[in-house]
Amino acid sequence: MTINIRELRKRIELDGADNTVQHITEALKQGDLKPDDFSVRDLAESFIPGGLSHVEQMEVLTEESAISFVNMVGAVIDTKIKEAYNQEVFAASKLVRTIPTRLNGEKIHSFGTIMDTNLAVAAGEYYPSGDINADYVETPITAKHGLMISVTKEAVFFDQTHHLLERAAEVGEILAANKEKRILDMILGLTNTYKQNGTQRDTYYSGESSHPWKNLLSGNELLNWESVETAEDVFGEMVDPINGNPILIDPNTVLVMPPKRHLAHRLFHASSVSYEDGSTATVSSIRNPFAKYRLVSSRLAYQRLKSQPVITNPDKIWFIGNFRKAFAYMENWGITVTKSASGSEADFTQDIVVRFKASERGVPAVIDPRYVVKCTG
Repeated sequence: MTINIRELRKRIELDGADNTVQHITEALKQGDLKPDDFSVRDLAESFIPGGLSHVEQMEVLTEESAISFVNMVGAVIDTKIKEAYNQEVFAASKLVRTIPTRLNGEKIHSFGTIMDTNLAVAAGEYYPSGDINADYVETPITAKHGLMISVTKEAVFFDQTHHLLERAAEVGEILAANKEKRILDMILGLTNTYKQNGTQRDTYYSGESSHPWKNLLSGNELLNWESVETAEDVFGEMVDPINGNPILIDPNTVLVMPPKRHLAHRLFHASSVSYEDGSTATVSSIRNPFAKYRLVSSRLAYQRLKSQPVITNPDKIWFIGNFRKAFAYMENWGITVTKSASGSEADFTQDIVVRFKASERGVPAVIDPRYVVKCTG
């Protein structure tokens, strides 16, 4: 429901324009108000002294008296862009962890590994040190991605609020989809960004003698509990590259393609497990051992796989592991919306009241590929 213009004007008279902007901005952040509750023309007429006259005569809307109006429109557009950017449909972006960084690509060192036999400490002796190790992983250089949206005088005069919010949502969705595709290409193994100790490596290997690890299983289509168990067994064979000790990996997430989502749902979300003994099937009341897994299905992942000519049977590809330990998004800054200065050249030449710029900067990075196993049919 659109904000009542009379109530808005009354609040501005009582609290002042700046305090009203602050109050409504906070309500937008909390979700108590929605961007669609507002009219850009009503905001102009309410926040600008003599606003009705300004709007009807198409006078300058970017002078000092219009600052509160511009800030209010900015809060509405900011919220709309971020709502679209953070939609649940972008599942891959939420699979990986986000690592804030001020660097344009960096080296992440591992900690020195102490053998189990070296942990005993005699009285008065020094404790063994777990210092940073010389081994490291290099993350790719980051990249900035952004789009701009303009608020014209016509948008205010003709109250094109709906069109303006649609554009803002589109900006958020485009930026989120771009990030999602880049993260998915990394997870799917379409791009290989893993660089360990200066050596560029693939994300997934089948475990041949020349391979540094095994986390690629061919012929293991997701069909039943045996398919999951076969994939889980790979984690048991994974060892630390420095000391050869087993890596304690607790897989907790499964990524499947849409054609397999219903089968996967029955497999991972079943409340009971059935065991066959000869011709007799006995239903056990034991909790489903696979219920611990978070199940994720991505249509965009499926589209990315189908677009690759060398990939056959993309519907049979699935992934299992701890994605947050395997992958990360190295982020210089998250989705950020900024506005242009008032009285810009665009106002005079194009009748643009204000422009808003949405951007984010970061890059997907493989931190340790051993934590995820890729299975193919």
